[in-house]
Amino acid sequence: MFNGGMATTSAEIELPDVEPAAFLALLKFLYSDEVQIGPETVMTTLYTAKKYAVPALEAHCVEFLKKNLRADNAFMLLTQARLFDEPQLASLCLENIDKNTADAIAAEGFTDIDRDTLVAVLERDTLGVREVRLFNAVVRWSEAECQRQQLQVTPENKRKVLGEALALIRFPLMTIEEFAAGPAQSGILVDREVVSLFLHFTVNPKPRVDFIDRPRCCLRGKECSINRFQQVESRWGYSGTSDRIRFSVNKRIFVVGFGLYGSIHGPTDYQVNIQIIHTDSNTVLGQNDTGFSCDGSASTFRVMFKEPVEVLPNVNYTACATLKGPDSHYGTKGLRKVTHESPTTGAKTCFTFCYAAGNNNGTSVEDGQIPELIFYT
Repeated sequence: MFNGGMATTSAEIELPDVEPAAFLALLKFLYSDEVQIGPETVMTTLYTAKKYAVPALEAHCVEFLKKNLRADNAFMLLTQARLFDEPQLASLCLENIDKNTADAIAAEGFTDIDRDTLVAVLERDTLGVREVRLFNAVVRWSEAECQRQQLQVTPENKRKVLGEALALIRFPLMTIEEFAAGPAQSGILVDREVVSLFLHFTVNPKPRVDFIDRPRCCLRGKECSINRFQQVESRWGYSGTSDRIRFSVNKRIFVVGFGLYGSIHGPTDYQVNIQIIHTDSNTVLGQNDTGFSCDGSASTFRVMFKEPVEVLPNVNYTACATLKGPDSHYGTKGLRKVTHESPTTGAKTCFTFCYAAGNNNGTSVEDGQIPELIFYT
């Protein structure tokens, strides 16, 4: 600006993209190491510090933002962090949104974010909110975006401004009642999508839908699984009775699904209801009416809950699966105790299995169905 061939000759130099308060903060910092940042000036000061390559002031701005990060400003700060290429701040904002999703999407700043930021958030498996509430918030965002683009607020235009973000709403995670009362009547989904989702909710085997059905776990870390059998045999029959096994764990975990055995007769579809029951009170803590396809092999096939089920340490639970379909493989040489060791931290999660008295379709510790529990620690 002042030196070299491009230097200005003007007596006055205008800085059209820099706020006076931010420039003053930069000069004070350069001359006296004094840090003068407030909520009103922090973003403009961060921009100025980046423009004039003053990393120490940049770091002070980011530190100030981290200290003042809350659920009601997390989306606003996330947008700024992405704009100013501050990955550390962006990841802290995303963590805050994961932990306080309902408050964050209800905040005013949510409807002001750009679509790329919206997509980055909707892609996450760790949001802690019911999917129908997420859908309602996304509809609010689409209405604000229509106004920003000076489009009439119609269902067609809402769909248009949402673009790829719409496919990231996990409609299959809703209950049929939630879907019928909201998304099905919103006009944002086309008739074909509404019909295929209603079929997904009501029939088995479930038709393929264009939306993700993976649970949003609101969980950190990696998915883990344990298998309680050492050998697989055939055949295991089904007559409407539930396969059940009792279990307890030495630490708090979240169970997200079971691995079940499939048909001995080649590729087949099963209908299945899965449940986790608190044994002492007989309360159903989580359940899903669903289906799965198997390929005839002796491997296990994943059947997931709609939401993670919290399992507390040293409490008795009953895992329950009611299958409708042909004879399947089953496990033998069952283990009473199974330990999962984290490959990264070495942390151990110890499962103890017990016989579930009453109707259990023959499943026991030694042999039967429900070979795998899929969980997060």
